[in-house]
This record gives sequence, structure tokens and C-alpha cells, in this order.
Amino acid sequence: MPLPVPAARRPLHTRKISFEGFLREDGLFDIDAELIDSKSDAIHMHERGALPAGGAIHHMRVRVTVDDALTIRAIETAMDAAPFGYCQNATDPVQKLVGATLGAGWRKAIEGAMGGVAGCTHLRELLFNVATAAFQTIPIELSRQREARGEQRDPDAPTPYFLGKCMSWDREGPVVRQVLPMYYRPPAA
Repeated sequence: MPLPVPAARRPLHTRKISFEGFLREDGLFDIDAELIDSKSDAIHMHERGALPAGGAIHHMRVRVTVDDALTIRAIETAMDAAPFGYCQNATDPVQKLVGATLGAGWRKAIEGAMGGVAGCTHLRELLFNVATAAFQTIPIELSRQREARGEQRDPDAPTPYFLGKCMSWDREGPVVRQVLPMYYRPPAA
């Protein structure tokens, strides 16, 4: 269902963010993230001078390589466009996240490695959501691989991370009762 028709308006700013998940030939996973900011009108930038309408103010990419336990094995960054040349220095602190795990404490790890003036706001924003993209990519692929081998879900496997994180995955709700009955808890009387 679309949003209602808006009031008369004029576009000013566009932010495009995308995430893609990949299975590598070596069994690791890549999560590629990209952020592009642009203005609808030409603007003047302090270092870069005139920027035409639609030109990228920010164009940043991150590739996070993780294993099936969601541990970061490598990170690559690229800044094709940034407001200042000095912004390029913000790519180095990202390397402090190698060895961290996507999951509980991920945002804290990002802030510890590159929070505030130690890093770049835009790279942090991308990295925050890399975890969500990984959660959409990796568990489903691992499940598909198990099914292809004829294996069932390990009953001793950790509880899925997404249970209790949204309305549909309420452990007392109808979706969990139907899809993951082993984790269903009837509502308290």
C-alpha cells in the first residue's frame, strides 16, 4: 500500500543506502554497503567547489567479510566522494572492528572503534546496519545448506537472534507457534 499523496513539495536531498549479501567461494560471507547523498540543486562545497544537482556529496562503500559465526574477518572501505579530503582519514579506524562479532554489542564496538571524532558518521551509519543485512543473509543460507545436506536444525543451537525483536517474532504469537513451534511459549493465563 503506498503512502498517501503528499502536499505540494520540492525535492531537496536524497540519501540512497543499499546492502547486499554474498556467499564467497571460500565459505565466508561479504556484506557490501553503500551510501550516496545528493542535493536536488547545485551547491557550492568548501573544498570541492561547484557540485551540480544530483552530484554525490557523500559516496561511501563498506565491505564486511564475516564467517558463519558472524565474526568479522576483514573490512574494506572506499570513499568515492566526501565533503573534505581529510574525510579519507576516517577509513583507518574501521580496521579496529576486525575480530568483532555482529550481534549483541555491535553498536558499542563501532562507537568504541570509531565513535565521535575518531571516525565518520556516515561509515558508522552503514556499519550499524551491516549487522541487520548479515542477519538477513547468513542464517537463511546456512539453513538452506543444512537442508540440502538432509540435516535438521540442531536442537542445541542457540535461540534465533530475532525472537522477541518484533511483533511477528513474539514467542507467544501465532507466527512463532506456526514457524518455530519449539520456541513457542503460550501466553500466561
